[in-house]
Amino acid sequence: MLEWGVNLKNPPKISILLPVYNSNIKWLSAAINSVRAQTYPHWELCIADDASTNPKIHQFLEKLANRDARIRVLYRSKNGHISACTNSALSLATGTWIALLDHDDLLNCAALTWVAKSIIENPNAKLFYSDEDKIDKHGKHTQAYCKCDWNPALALGQNMFSHLGVFNKELICKLGGLRLGFEGSQDYDLLLRCVDAVERTQIVHIPRILYHMRIHPNSSASGAKPYTEFAAERALADHLKRNKIRSRVVSTRNGFRIMHAMPNPMPFVSIIISTQNQIDYLKQCIKSLLDTTNYPEFEIVIINNYADNKDYFNYLNAIAANLCIRIFTNSRQLDYAKIINSAVAQAKGNFVCLLNENIITLHADWLEELISQAVQPGVGAVGAKLLSPNGTVFHGGLILGIDGVAGFAHQNLLNHEQGYFRRAALVQEISAVDGVLMINKQLFLEAGGFSSGKLGTLYNNVDCCLKLLELGYHNIYTPFARLSCRNTPNIESDEAIEFIQKKWGNQLLNDQAYSPNLSLESNSFCLAKKPRLPTFSAPQTI
Repeated sequence: MLEWGVNLKNPPKISILLPVYNSNIKWLSAAINSVRAQTYPHWELCIADDASTNPKIHQFLEKLANRDARIRVLYRSKNGHISACTNSALSLATGTWIALLDHDDLLNCAALTWVAKSIIENPNAKLFYSDEDKIDKHGKHTQAYCKCDWNPALALGQNMFSHLGVFNKELICKLGGLRLGFEGSQDYDLLLRCVDAVERTQIVHIPRILYHMRIHPNSSASGAKPYTEFAAERALADHLKRNKIRSRVVSTRNGFRIMHAMPNPMPFVSIIISTQNQIDYLKQCIKSLLDTTNYPEFEIVIINNYADNKDYFNYLNAIAANLCIRIFTNSRQLDYAKIINSAVAQAKGNFVCLLNENIITLHADWLEELISQAVQPGVGAVGAKLLSPNGTVFHGGLILGIDGVAGFAHQNLLNHEQGYFRRAALVQEISAVDGVLMINKQLFLEAGGFSSGKLGTLYNNVDCCLKLLELGYHNIYTPFARLSCRNTPNIESDEAIEFIQKKWGNQLLNDQAYSPNLSLESNSFCLAKKPRLPTFSAPQTI
């Protein structure tokens, strides 16, 4: 990739904005040198000095500007903090694309090559972002954040865009640049305003580590700037207000939670449980539902699958008197998919919650949380955080491709642990859910329900969720609905595996909610030995 892009007819010009104030000259020099070392030549570095009091900064910048015509420098007469300073750097930019660089960080030498390649391959895109890592005090690269494709729900919990972020210049200027008063999270505020102005398909992820954040006592990478949290919270609140979303922002130790207002009236929910002879599990499940759930509008539909246990029958007869419980008897020995599809069709609720019988609810507002997510525009299925009886995570949704089809995410984490870059602790889009599946009844029917005669329980959920994605809906995982799950054997047949692999093919290996740089041999979000990435190929000249 050495000097890639030299012969392009109309190469995208990238302007890198670098605000400076009394910077550590050693680190500043390294940041600037990382730009000058780029394998892509069509860039300019726009530096704005925010009235630094150290005279050596001025001398250093003047020397660099005289050495390289692509380095442009502006000296502010008055200190205005990072938003105003970055806007001053923006005023120097002549490129059509804007990249943001902090004065103590580094770019990968091929960063702009990958950005330019992505710009050429995605001519309608307006925003690009890459993976990133950190550099510790010993110069060691650590904490590689291999991100997923654009995930709007996750982006409301954390700034997943961050570095390296590249913006269409016309878009930034139309929005008025960075807003004053959001210092510390000024780039997050800019992102959220840009997101409001573009389509989802115009935000492109580059799955390469192109940016290196330096960890030192005064850096944001070390968590040394607590005021950034308040600025981010304000930026999120403004985003919700602009989009007329009836929600409030709650800061958590893991990021942010968007608490959606409940619809009025609350939708009626049918909780559907398919069971056979597992009387101990069923008793605990039903007791927890009735004793714990504070959601006022629900029924419990129990599907009795040709059970032959006397105690089981006696229990069903005893609870049948409860007005919120209905019992369906599957006397014709239908397969699992037909059983569920039939129950959904007969459900009274306009939302259905498919619940495994080995589930126990843990807090009163679990159903409210699931519904608050499920009623949002464009949402398909919603899943919960399931805990094992010992308090560790049983799973937080499914990752496609593990075990050939899908595997449990975040398994065996302690409940309080955040997981890979807080992914276990934040609401986000996810490809598939299991154990608890909340969905609009009509949407379930529109997607064709479960696939009869082919799949068992786990893979029917996967298949249903993938059908929802195919229809343009997005599935959600929320850790704020927590339930306990007994780990029972769930062995799918070779026929089921073959069916779903044939049906969905390469999509099982390209989970948009999971990085191609992460392993499919583990559910712990560890780096893949062999990333699932294409090799570099130069695009045709334009």
